[in-house]
Amino acid sequence: MADINAMAKIVDDAARAGKAIPQLSGKHDYTLEEAYAVQAAAFQRRLARGEKQVGMKMGFTSRAKMIQMGLTDLVWGRLSDEMLVADGDEIDFNKYVHPRAEPELAFLLKKPLEGPVTAAEALAAVEAVAPAIEIIDSRYKKFKFSLEDVVADNSSSSGFVLGAWNKPDVDISNLGMLLEVNGRPVQIGSSAAILGHPVRSLAHAARISTQAGESLQAGWVVMAGGATAAHALNPGDYVRNMVQDLGYTGFTVSA
Repeated sequence: MADINAMAKIVDDAARAGKAIPQLSGKHDYTLEEAYAVQAAAFQRRLARGEKQVGMKMGFTSRAKMIQMGLTDLVWGRLSDEMLVADGDEIDFNKYVHPRAEPELAFLLKKPLEGPVTAAEALAAVEAVAPAIEIIDSRYKKFKFSLEDVVADNSSSSGFVLGAWNKPDVDISNLGMLLEVNGRPVQIGSSAAILGHPVRSLAHAARISTQAGESLQAGWVVMAGGATAAHALNPGDYVRNMVQDLGYTGFTVSA
């Protein structure tokens, strides 16, 4: 049986220090269920340090990516208040190992949401929607990892940036999304790439979190998942996600 707490300490220490670690699966034979247990234990260490959970992120929301990874369901991770990067703020490149940016949409919940729910029921729980960027960072050496390693490492979630909140009456089913770095387009996509409609991702988040005994709470942020491939970051980069009808959000990487 995997030593959940020992593995949780390894990934938590790596995230705090921004240091690369060997992939856990190279030494430990563990299941996806145990990987989520590691993630939960590592996040508990954050909470013990005074951080607060403020939401949830969804991953592998592209059907093609799920097939590539041999998945039958999405992956997810937890968001804390310390992971929030203010719009326009700067992140320290040295605190990351393999930082990347994904253009996303974020939902703000006005009431708790438990699954299973329909897309319409999920949307009814939304207070607002915003353009967002997820900063992902795999802490594994040479960028080598298994699916279990990804999940144990909080599904690679390291930070998130939120733009201005918009009323949820905007049709978000097929909005153009443009990720720019230093004023140059690097990824172009659509919100439709997120499971065909981002609200479906929220409905899945409600189902998955309820199954894990952690229902989505009022005031929480749910990151819907990447609309394009992630883009690798470099020192000095200015990153911006522009979303049709919603606005934009961005951040700078320290030089």
